[in-house]
Amino acid sequence: MTNYTISPDVASALKSFSLPEKLGFGLVLAPVMYSVEYADGQWGKGALTPYGPIEIAPGARALHYGEFVFEGMKAYRAGVAWPNLFRAQDNFERLARSAERLAMPPVPENLFFEGIDAVAGAMADFIPTGDGKSLYLRPFLYGSEPGYLLRNSNTFRFMVIANPVEAYASGPLKVAIERKDVRAAVGGVGVAKASANYAASLRASNSTLARGYTIALWLDGAEHRYIQELSGMNVFAVINGELHTPQLDGAILPGITRDSLVTLARHRGYTVVERPMLIDELLQQIQSGTCTEVFACGTAAIVAPIGVLGDADGRDHIPAAVDVVAQELRQALLAIQERRAPDPFNWTRDVSRSSRD
Repeated sequence: MTNYTISPDVASALKSFSLPEKLGFGLVLAPVMYSVEYADGQWGKGALTPYGPIEIAPGARALHYGEFVFEGMKAYRAGVAWPNLFRAQDNFERLARSAERLAMPPVPENLFFEGIDAVAGAMADFIPTGDGKSLYLRPFLYGSEPGYLLRNSNTFRFMVIANPVEAYASGPLKVAIERKDVRAAVGGVGVAKASANYAASLRASNSTLARGYTIALWLDGAEHRYIQELSGMNVFAVINGELHTPQLDGAILPGITRDSLVTLARHRGYTVVERPMLIDELLQQIQSGTCTEVFACGTAAIVAPIGVLGDADGRDHIPAAVDVVAQELRQALLAIQERRAPDPFNWTRDVSRSSRD
């Protein structure tokens, strides 16, 4: 028995939906969505409805002041009858931290999972089962009250939408080192999964693509010397056989996939070093062969090898190995996510079956 309402049109929306052969990432829209509103200091009753446009006041603070936080997570159904989630509790907790950073009311745990389970449960029959394919879930919270006074909204909306997806990236990434623009700084909102962080990355991302690269690598805001992360992904380097990754510094988003790889790699016998990493030192280590491999990770891409690091002076730095350790960790992590291997960390949980009642 569900605690949320289900629109009468949901059944017909699902009945008319079919998975296309080519999914891409974020291109195919799940035909349902979940929504619940906050007003007068309390949350209302959630609803599962067909996917479609939403009405928002033109003066809503989400539009004018970036009062918007979100998460990215996946439901898997590889070789099993019912979908499961990966580290969903961590997504809930990070959304709560992001909301707290922007002084927004946190989404209660029961409503967060109600929304996730409602959408994933409704889409259970349409979650692709191929290797690396999944249902990408995008829960988000935004301020809906109009007004220009610089304060928080008194009304909010929490929603969950979804997309059946393939792996985000295919082939090695070509990374451009961003020496000028800054994505986030210590004391800012870099530790929150806030829309503002992604808006701040767009100019450099466009420049990166225009130069023939795939994605930008961000440096610290104070000195422009220390590696932070890629646009939407954390980064690792294999140095002297050890895994090195930038230490969380108050500006880097604490990636759930990053944390999973740290844990998984140590479990598999790797030495993992979390430390401040100088970009020029890393480039020298690639040139000398001390650093043999570099890769990125995130919910969307899982683990993506890096084939080239391009600097602002036009020089390309090419690691000796591509997709060796990265492939090993990707396959090991994906096997846990898809429940093809034991889960010694208790990272997976079933989607609630009450969402289909």
